[in-house]
Amino acid sequence: MEQERRRSPRYPFIANAEVTEAQSQARMQTRVSEISLYGCYFDMVNPLPDGTVVHVKIFCDDGFFEADGTVIYSQPNFGMGVTFREVQPFYMTTLKKWLLKAMLAGKSS
Repeated sequence: MEQERRRSPRYPFIANAEVTEAQSQARMQTRVSEISLYGCYFDMVNPLPDGTVVHVKIFCDDGFFEADGTVIYSQPNFGMGVTFREVQPFYMTTLKKWLLKAMLAGKSS
């Protein structure tokens, strides 16, 4: 069911991240486990509720990405899916580079 609603494929992608809840400005260190052109999945024991507005920063060996986002689904004890909003062109370039790398890694396995 979730797969049918996605606008683009998700790829396995492991990176450190920081999620800041917009209203309280609470910051959480976490890890990304999947990424797509429009969002990502964060592994978290205590994910934020659906609809929460967040700012995400993702850190990888070859750069970092940041964007505002919204929690679109939450799975207690597992994590949350976030959709990106208003990605700046500079960060979109970084995101596309990571997606290409993840896509190519998936084809070689």
